[in-house]
Amino acid sequence: MLELRPSCEHCNTPLPPASTEARICSFECTFCAACAEGLLHNVCPNCGGGFTPRPIRPARDWVPGVGLATRPASTEVRHRPVDLAAHTALVTAQHGLPPEQR
Repeated sequence: MLELRPSCEHCNTPLPPASTEARICSFECTFCAACAEGLLHNVCPNCGGGFTPRPIRPARDWVPGVGLATRPASTEVRHRPVDLAAHTALVTAQHGLPPEQR
């Protein structure tokens, strides 16, 4: 089950559970859309994969036991600003490969 992390790992922008601005990689690294699509060029600085919009967990339990009410989002902030020089080297090494080919 996704953690639904509360903020962007780089800029610490709040990303509440219903945010349409949250982006995640396959390891659940969480960034805001501005960082993921702009600053990071759709390359996760932690794994090198791409980003996708984070799903939104239903606020209520439409099906018993599986909504945000019974499966709350994480409250643990993971603020780890990206080393932009190292990230530039990673993006360069990928030579523009799309996420599905990395």
